[in-house]
Amino acid sequence: MRQQFDVAERVRQVIGAAGCTQREFARRVVMDPSKLSRSLSGSRRFTVAELARIADAGNVDAGWLLGTTAVGGAAAGAGAPRPPAAPPEGGRPLQIVRETVRLIAERGFHAVRVADIAAACDTSTATIHYHFPGRAELLEAAVRWCMDEDTARRAARIAEADDAREELRQLIALQVPHTERQRRQWLVWLDLWAEAARSTAIGRLHADFYRQWRQTVADVIRRGIEQGVFRAVDPEYSALRLTALIDGLATQVLATAPGAGGTSAEDMDIACNAYVDTELSEATEVTARRPGADQPGPASRPGAKQPGPSDQPGP
Repeated sequence: MRQQFDVAERVRQVIGAAGCTQREFARRVVMDPSKLSRSLSGSRRFTVAELARIADAGNVDAGWLLGTTAVGGAAAGAGAPRPPAAPPEGGRPLQIVRETVRLIAERGFHAVRVADIAAACDTSTATIHYHFPGRAELLEAAVRWCMDEDTARRAARIAEADDAREELRQLIALQVPHTERQRRQWLVWLDLWAEAARSTAIGRLHADFYRQWRQTVADVIRRGIEQGVFRAVDPEYSALRLTALIDGLATQVLATAPGAGGTSAEDMDIACNAYVDTELSEATEVTARRPGADQPGPASRPGAKQPGPSDQPGP
């Protein structure tokens, strides 16, 4: 137990020397922030792979972290924590994860071998296994990295908007696979959905991410109602509908190559923004409400326009 607390204290020193928050350091070492917190408090043990990534990110000797290498011994100068030599986005673990994401997008997770990742990183398979012992750990790390990147981009885009309606349009723009980078991220999500149906660990990640994503959309809609740019709809239900629309249309866009005659990114953009205009905007008569709500929906309201084929997305 004493050794466990000694390791935690050394990790704290590494985080302090890195000059960043605990959450940011967790992102750098591709680790669940809650696991890092529990490990630092002594209620959970660090895994060997986690300590390897922490040593790499902190530019310290892994033996020093474990207490097996004395600072004054053969590894003198390597044991004491010091500011990481690599830039914030650098370091071997993040390189491995970024290349894994790229290869998953190109080939699909089950077609990617550890040897492929090692070749892309110009290193050995032993180095890959040193940081991520198995394929499950690699997929979880890749998914977590994509989630963190997506969350950071959403926060940046929302900060640029003038009101909640513009915030929602910015969120939609981030999700439409116009660019190669956006298509690559969506291809990783498709693999995530398939794995989430079979893996408890990935399933939990998937559930947590979607809970946060839908809550972000619901919060924006709620702000829009308060600002008067959206009508008094049910924010959670409207967020569920919009995120489902985004997922479904993105899948259609990815199903065919750009320009091949299928659903295009532009089609998806128009359809998702039409949802904002017809279901949420104050100027329209159409309402997005949870089934069973007291207010009638558009089909039951006297005089309401019945939706036709051109009023809603879909094949």
